[in-house]
Amino acid sequence: MIRIERSGLQLRHGVAWLQQQGFQPPQLRQALGQSLAWEQPLVTVYGKQHRTPRLTCWVADPGCTYRYSGLQQVIHPWTAELETLRQLLLDQLGVRFNSLLLNRYRDGADRMGWHADDEPELDDQAPIVSLSLGAARDLRFRPRRGGDAPFAIHLADGDLLVMDPPSQRHWQHALPPRARVQHERINLTFRVIRPA
Repeated sequence: MIRIERSGLQLRHGVAWLQQQGFQPPQLRQALGQSLAWEQPLVTVYGKQHRTPRLTCWVADPGCTYRYSGLQQVIHPWTAELETLRQLLLDQLGVRFNSLLLNRYRDGADRMGWHADDEPELDDQAPIVSLSLGAARDLRFRPRRGGDAPFAIHLADGDLLVMDPPSQRHWQHALPPRARVQHERINLTFRVIRPA
């Protein structure tokens, strides 16, 4: 994996990681698109309600609770494909992830604004692992307070990105809109939720 380090930021980028594990990204993306319960929830931003500019699904072990953007997430069960991916990550990273947030970007208009994955339910000592399927997009990074310059990582079909601690404490990331992107991207973000 390619290491990317800045002050307070530690990333590992596995190019074509999924293909190296013997998966075919198009088939996995199609299976997830058909088998999961995708939602487009309402979120409140500055006192106004809006539909999220993407589809989402949250998969987790029983007993996990997670809120983001003011929404309590409904638990969906792990599918066979997702269980296999979780086991691969355990074998390679030594971390057992108990939850997975999936975001489905239907085209370049769907996006994710600046944020850090730092909700209180998340174990801040565990990495957050992002797997990209489908259209290549740039994930932007910026420091929370001055210092290093913002930058982007180009994430292609099958790429894995490991965001190690304490990255979420010091940096934010975003997936900006891209008018020229016409195809779908599904992003899987594996996380560790603290026990309730």
